[in-house]
Amino acid sequence: MKQGVKNRIQLIDAARGICVLLMVLHHLMYDLVVFLGFPEWIFTNPVLDILHYFFAGLFIFISGIASDFSRSNVKRGLLCLAAALAITLVTWLMDMIIVFGILHFLGFCMVFYGLTYKLWDAIPRKIAPVLYLILLAASAFIVNRYGSFVESRWLWMFGFVYNGFSSADYFPILPWIFVFLAGTWLGKYIKEGKMPDKFYTAKVPYFPSIGRKALIIYIIHQPVLYAATMLIAKMLDK
Repeated sequence: MKQGVKNRIQLIDAARGICVLLMVLHHLMYDLVVFLGFPEWIFTNPVLDILHYFFAGLFIFISGIASDFSRSNVKRGLLCLAAALAITLVTWLMDMIIVFGILHFLGFCMVFYGLTYKLWDAIPRKIAPVLYLILLAASAFIVNRYGSFVESRWLWMFGFVYNGFSSADYFPILPWIFVFLAGTWLGKYIKEGKMPDKFYTAKVPYFPSIGRKALIIYIIHQPVLYAATMLIAKMLDK
């Protein structure tokens, strides 16, 4: 059994890399529909709607795992929030503003966990995943049932949106924070070397390097996609 795992684990980086690539593809399809007039079904259909939230949830879960390896979740979270605010500014200029997207959400989670990790670590490990699953289901039900009925301009971060609220990408604290916390639960077992040996030694081509650059890819990909689709649109007009 390994103790004190410190090296990067390629399987985790690869899973993050796949999520990032699918996110870029998803946003590309959005741009094709909105700016180039492609049929809406290539962006919105039952299959893609499910896969979108599945891979976003996996990305959040992996971020929770990574929090167990971070030297300072608060510092990492503040950096993430700064990048998220820059994205809000850029998307506002692009007239497709992101108010509280996945990067805003993850920045919040990192800071929140960095300040409260002792509370979550105090929960017995055998109970924690069941508790997080119950809280995830309960908060998802509450938000889906009552999220659009609460007329407050101060609760949108928690999933309770007011009439007129809009965000091109939206991941509220509830219920997603419990996916993040579930990741922190598994991260402790991974860090302590309690997973099978192949989990730590498996080699994966290409995807790990993408996963390690997830933040910078997230920051630059949409402006690049937007510029490319606008260029194509102008060329087609000619």
